[in-house]
Amino acid sequence: MAKKKSKDKAGSNTIAMNKQARHEYFIEDEIEAGVELQGWEVKSLRSGKVNIAESYVYVRDGEIFISGMNITPLQAASTHVVANPTRIRKLLMSRKEIDNLIGRVNREGMTLVATTMYWVRSWAKIKVGVAKGKKLHDKRTDSKEKDWNRDKARIMKSSLR
Repeated sequence: MAKKKSKDKAGSNTIAMNKQARHEYFIEDEIEAGVELQGWEVKSLRSGKVNIAESYVYVRDGEIFISGMNITPLQAASTHVVANPTRIRKLLMSRKEIDNLIGRVNREGMTLVATTMYWVRSWAKIKVGVAKGKKLHDKRTDSKEKDWNRDKARIMKSSLR
């Protein structure tokens, strides 16, 4: 019998993560968005040369943009294209999703944060988190809870032996 081809490939589809976002914000909702990229940027993404840790998502003229995302150009990339690693890139979403985000940002005072960048087939996607900022005491509470869960797991593991 012939083997079935599995859709799951070895390795992860994740290109980059913004771990700092979960520390700085309460992320209430995440929406997937496409990214408008140039050819040299796609080549750099394939080699993992992207940083979204300091990126900022904002709304302008009814469209969603991301700035501060750094895509380092490859040395072997095309020489006739002038590469700007920190250019402002447009995010691709449906009109309904954009209107929903605009309403939440204006009405509820939410912030838009890029949390993860990953591949869906051959398309680069970004998860945009709708977030509310944390205060210092919220961050302390989260770290205490994380420490307690870690200690609890150790205690449970040692009690099973």
